[in-house]
Amino acid sequence: MFRYLRYIKSKDPSMKTYLDILFFCPSIWIMLSYRVARIFRFLRLSFIALLIMHIVKIFTGVEIHPNARIGKNLFIDHGVGTVIGETAVIGDNCIIYHNVTLGAVSFKTTKRHPTIGNNVMIGTGAIILGDIVIGDYTKIGAGAIILKSVESNKTIVGIYK
Repeated sequence: MFRYLRYIKSKDPSMKTYLDILFFCPSIWIMLSYRVARIFRFLRLSFIALLIMHIVKIFTGVEIHPNARIGKNLFIDHGVGTVIGETAVIGDNCIIYHNVTLGAVSFKTTKRHPTIGNNVMIGTGAIILGDIVIGDYTKIGAGAIILKSVESNKTIVGIYK
């Protein structure tokens, strides 16, 4: 937990102290709730897992399905309007700004949401749709629409299809 606080402090200059992070950074509460919801999901108590994440959505404006797989140190900056779908996978040390969608383009019961690599930054309002892969160390610009896989170490802006 302390490592996560240090990570957030290193990424958000507006958070001057660890107390600031604990009280005013929604990412800490979102990710703590997500981890608890995952425990209930693992115990096959999916209703409770969904309920926890629904309550988080009411208070923070961030919707994360408890079946999504998220690595360590995901920092959701500001968060409001962010949606992370059921089969999405997010690697370690990623930053997601507000109003980002990791969504699906089908109603299949298979993998239908994106896989985000490690150390990826996703800018405000970006939309990443479908069962695609975003490579490690990629930067997705604000307002980008991504419809096909992106190699590692790329910067993507605009519509990428």
